[in-house]
Amino acid sequence: MSASDLNVAIVQADTVWHDPPANRARYAERFAALSPGVDLVVLPETFTSGFSNEALERAETMAGETVAWLRAQSAEHGFAITGSVQIRDGDAVYNRMLWVQPDGSVRHYDKRHLFRMAGEHTRYAAGADRLLVEYKGWRICPLVCYDLRFPVFSRNRFGHSVPDACDYDLLIYVANWPSPRHFAWQTLLKARAIENLSYVIGVNRTGTDANNLHYLGGSAVLDFLGQPLAEADDTPQVCSARLSYAELSAFRQRFPAYLDADRFTFDD
Repeated sequence: MSASDLNVAIVQADTVWHDPPANRARYAERFAALSPGVDLVVLPETFTSGFSNEALERAETMAGETVAWLRAQSAEHGFAITGSVQIRDGDAVYNRMLWVQPDGSVRHYDKRHLFRMAGEHTRYAAGADRLLVEYKGWRICPLVCYDLRFPVFSRNRFGHSVPDACDYDLLIYVANWPSPRHFAWQTLLKARAIENLSYVIGVNRTGTDANNLHYLGGSAVLDFLGQPLAEADDTPQVCSARLSYAELSAFRQRFPAYLDADRFTFDD
């Protein structure tokens, strides 16, 4: 399979605490300022509220304002948008990563690994299955924050989802990853790119939240060697990069380490 280059923009912001309208307005301004030709925009984890257990009672549904806003923004600008929000589904609230395309389609991944050190596992429901999206000829796997620490769940398998091909070409992590663990954030993003022979995008937030947690940003777009194509510092900003499918395919042909990978299946 061949695909065109993918133009991506990552939006790193200082999330306004518990204020979805303010956050949506802030991101709408960033979208309007993007250069033409962007294919995909990636926002941080819980981009409408910040990473908060206290915002559960105000969690939206899939029929709520944020999903409608994402669909409208995607259609207006012609690019896909992904990022996570708190979504109530039945009796449970999920840390749900939304994937919205210009045609109005919406898919989602519910965060599987819940961060017990902050009590996330006691208040949110865990997801089960990975989501693999096909977009503009690319296979993409969107994951959330703490998932980054679990390489088995992130593993790019060959011939499992698609015959004679890897599961995905681009792995995405959205996060609220605080500064005391910033080295781990940077290191694990590179490791996931190298071991999976895949582009990796990691989008973090900046600033200090109402729990007095500080965030150093460090959002990045990495190539399949773990080398940065775009890197953010610790301030709110937008970074852009072009991902080459031809370069990825050529490298996988020269260095097909996936052919020697251990075979396995996921268990609940």
